[in-house]
Amino acid sequence: MRKSVPILALLFSVFFFSQKHDSAVQIRTQEFQLSECTTLIYQKPRISDIYRKIPKNFVGVGENVVSTNIYGYSLLALGSTIALVAVDPAILNMGRRLGESVGFSEDHTYYNLGPLKIIPGDIGSFVYFMGNGTAFILIGAGLATYGLITDDYRAQSTSMQLVQSVLLSGLFSQPLKRLSGRESPFETAKSGMNHSNWNPIPSFAEYQKNTSKYDAMPSGHLTTGIAAWIVLSENYPEKKWIRPLGFALMGLMSLEMIQSKVHWASDYPIAILLGYLIGKNVAKNAMVKKTNGTVAIQQKKYKLKISSSNFYGIQLMGMNVDF
Repeated sequence: MRKSVPILALLFSVFFFSQKHDSAVQIRTQEFQLSECTTLIYQKPRISDIYRKIPKNFVGVGENVVSTNIYGYSLLALGSTIALVAVDPAILNMGRRLGESVGFSEDHTYYNLGPLKIIPGDIGSFVYFMGNGTAFILIGAGLATYGLITDDYRAQSTSMQLVQSVLLSGLFSQPLKRLSGRESPFETAKSGMNHSNWNPIPSFAEYQKNTSKYDAMPSGHLTTGIAAWIVLSENYPEKKWIRPLGFALMGLMSLEMIQSKVHWASDYPIAILLGYLIGKNVAKNAMVKKTNGTVAIQQKKYKLKISSSNFYGIQLMGMNVDF
C-alpha cells in the first residue's frame, strides 16, 4: 500500500486542481443511455466522493454478508475455506508444477520506476502485479485524465470508485489477516511442514517485522482485484468483455500466487466474496440506474437543519447542511 501513495496523491491532485465550485443547490448530472430501457445517471464527481462514501459502503458490505440474499454465499465461502484447508498442500504442489510448465518463476522481480518499484521483471511478476492496488490506481488515473479532458462524469466517477475500492479492500482484508494470523506457504516450506501455522492476533510490532508469517488469509490481492473489476463492469455494463477478462486475469493471478507460494487455495473464497460485495456497493452508491422509465433513487444525500436563537435581543438564524 505504501507504494500506492505517490500515485494516489497524483490522482488526487488531478481532480483537486480541476475542481470548480458548483452551486450548493444546483447539482449537475450526465446521463448515459445503455439501451432503450436502461440509463445510468451520474452526478458531477467530487474528490471528496473517494472518502465520504467509504463509511456507507463499509457498512453496506457488512450488512450484505448476513443479508437474506447473500448469506448463503457467505456460508459457501466459509465452507469452501474449511474444505480447502485440508487439501492445501496437494493444491500447492500441483500449482507449482503447473507454474513451471508455463514458465512462471517461484520468485517475483520488480524494477524501479522513479521512487516506485513496480516494473515487473518477468511474466509471473507481471501477473502478480495485476492484483496490486497500484495497478488499479494507475487505471483510475487514466480514466480521470480522460474524463476531465472530455468532461465525462462516468469516467471521472469510475476512477474515484477504483481508488475507493482499493481502500475498502484494505480496510476489510487487513484486520482479517491479523485475526487469522496465517503464514504464507513459503514460510511453511522453510520449516519443512505441509500445513501452515496459525498465530491469531499478533502484536503490531511482530506483524510489521514478520508480515509473511501472519498475512496469508484472506488474499488482499484477490480482494482488491475482484472489487476493481466489478467496479469497472458495473459502470460500463455495455462492455460485455470487461467481466470475463477481469475474472480470467484474476484466475490466472490466483494460480500464480499458489505456484509462487504466496497464498494457499483456501485464502481465496473469502477474498472473492469480499471483493465482489465491495465492488457492488461502491458502484451502486456512485450512480443512479433508470430502468423502464423508473429511477432507482439513492437515499437523500443532504439534510438541512435550521435553528434560531436570541442573542442580547438580536434574533439569529442558522442553517447546517449535513451530508
